Amino acid sequence: QVQLVESGGGLVQAGGSLRLSCAASGRTFSSVAMGWFRQGPGKEREFVAAISWNFGSTYYADSVKGRFTISRDNAKNTVYLQMNSLKPEDTAVYYCAADATRWGTRNIRDFGSWGQGTQVTVSS
Repeated sequence: QVQLVESGGGLVQAGGSLRLSCAASGRTFSSVAMGWFRQGPGKEREFVAAISWNFGSTYYADSVKGRFTISRDNAKNTVYLQMNSLKPEDTAVYYCAADATRWGTRNIRDFGSWGQGTQVTVSS
């Protein structure tokens, strides 16, 4: 199993930017993909973005495409989520996930490892 620790959340005004980090330890090399999910107040957890640990390929939710960028630093075993042009509706707890069972999935059940989450609040 992969151990994940997120950081970088906080309070930002609409239109601002934040960068989240997810430090991974364990069998990161065997993870098909790592990703970010979020859960807003009163909402279900939803997919945000994912990246191939080995090849760097990415895919995004339509709601964040063009504003968020997922990347990874293999040497540091870290995945990042750069969030630009933030909107109040981006307010959520953001979770890092790993051990995806298949490429391209957006289903939380297909990710086997999770971090504890980091709060992102966007004020209007």
